[in-house]
Amino acid sequence: MKFTKEIILEALKRIVDPETNKDLVSSELIKNIIITEDKVDIVVELKKANSPIKNSLERVIKEVINTVVSKNLTVKVNILAPQTAQKPIKVQETAKADKMKNIILIASGKGGVGKSTVATNLSIAVSQLGYKVGLLDADIFGPSLPKMFKVENVKPLVKKMDSKDVIIPVEKYGVKMLSIGFFVESETALIWRAPMATNALMQLINDADWDDVDFLFIDLPPGTSDIQLTLVQNLEITGAVIVTTPQQVALVDAKKAIDMFANPKLKVPLLGIVENMSWFTPAELPNNKYFIFGKGGAEELVKKYNTSLLAQIPLVQSICESGDDGLPSVLNNQTIEGASFKLLAENMLKQLSIKI
Repeated sequence: MKFTKEIILEALKRIVDPETNKDLVSSELIKNIIITEDKVDIVVELKKANSPIKNSLERVIKEVINTVVSKNLTVKVNILAPQTAQKPIKVQETAKADKMKNIILIASGKGGVGKSTVATNLSIAVSQLGYKVGLLDADIFGPSLPKMFKVENVKPLVKKMDSKDVIIPVEKYGVKMLSIGFFVESETALIWRAPMATNALMQLINDADWDDVDFLFIDLPPGTSDIQLTLVQNLEITGAVIVTTPQQVALVDAKKAIDMFANPKLKVPLLGIVENMSWFTPAELPNNKYFIFGKGGAEELVKKYNTSLLAQIPLVQSICESGDDGLPSVLNNQTIEGASFKLLAENMLKQLSIKI
């Protein structure tokens, strides 16, 4: 079969650029196609250095060409992007922190809104989209990620790198993770002053091999205290996602978290709002919605702060059960709750491309 440029272009029209919602060809990102017998070289020029499709684009193009055109065609993809200076990490003597491309804070004003559930499922969903993902449990006094990933008995390895001891994050479901919960007994209370807690947290960031992750999600403790302030002042934060429920008491505290990040001395971009427990849906009545915590609360925040409603996550019993069993809901995106977390990941990436 003779392969032509037109055939390759038709195949590439199947790939959509999330920044423009147009295909790669219509977006004028395809700059050159060179075909020699059973090999094709494709040159793609992105418009932004930190485009959300940059790291997965080569894989997607190869898959589409080999599926639509021919599985015997060797595909080489060259991705060009504007050169930008690497954002520096302010913390001194970092091990791998300077290689984190995007640091996303998952925050809430109060506890009990399902922030860790959102952080867990969001990190897995982004990993499923082809990105390298890390997840840090920053709740030093109430770590939950080991339980939610069912790795409570796992101990991170430590290896020598450049004559320094480096922590190797635990990996599961495509996500590299660290938590103080890996280093203390689950029923042991940490009675630490704030400086001890923040120092331990920064060690999990600076003395760990995060291996050039595309996204490091940080699951923050509730509130607006030392840990939040330390992270924002010492790391280049890409943006924050605020988790709330429709309940008024949760919305009041969510506003405090938003206000903290908007402070002129911090200036952390707000990527959007996640409304968790938006409505209750019984398993036996999957089409029914009962707004037991109120309705429309997140929409108020979205309008007030001119941001995006990234997702509304229903209150479904299986979300709690899957979290306790170490099988996060997003692993089955055929369910209502699994699809909600997948949509959250897609909307966050779109919003991130707008903010860059």
